[in-house]
Amino acid sequence: MRTECCAMLLAIHTRNLFPTPIAMVDTPEPEARNAALRGIILERRRATPTVHASNDGGWHSDRQLLSWGGPHMTEIVEMAQAVANHHTRGRNGEPVQADWTFIGWANVNGPGEGNLCHYHPGNFWSGTYYVDDGGINADPSLGGTFEMLDPRGAAPAMFAPGLAYAGEGGLGAGATEWIRPRPGLLVLFPSWLQHQVRAYRGTCERISIAFNLRLGA
Repeated sequence: MRTECCAMLLAIHTRNLFPTPIAMVDTPEPEARNAALRGIILERRRATPTVHASNDGGWHSDRQLLSWGGPHMTEIVEMAQAVANHHTRGRNGEPVQADWTFIGWANVNGPGEGNLCHYHPGNFWSGTYYVDDGGINADPSLGGTFEMLDPRGAAPAMFAPGLAYAGEGGLGAGATEWIRPRPGLLVLFPSWLQHQVRAYRGTCERISIAFNLRLGA
């Protein structure tokens, strides 16, 4: 009780340094866009073999999604670049309009499939757009969540497993944070952030578009 009273008397100024920005946007009117993209992606899966990358099972397309994804991909590119510019600054804090190069691919995960822990070297922003969540948002028991690892490593949890930091994101110190997919959700995160996709336990298909934004060609 004495500690709480003392804290109330102190002028506490807290700075959240070295943040990791995770941008999430529920894109407008995703139904028609997702229906078209779902058909295009599943047709491409029937015609081409998987690329072996971070996928643990499932299908990973080639990285030329812009060439075969159709006009709705242009919408996703424009939204992703707008979000990236909103969250990017020059070293003096000034707004920038970066010359982003967009590289994208599609992922289809069925029962028991996911993506192993990885990051995206050579890029500044990476992201995901969810075409079909496979029922995950309505039923969390189906797994398939997007999981991000604390870039500080396990140290905070190793030193004091029962404690966490106050403030936004503090409870995940030394552990992970996750995002549950939902159709039309666009997520951007720094490319150096290690992440993975938990195994999907549903009976449908979890369909997403992943991408990188890098400077120049």
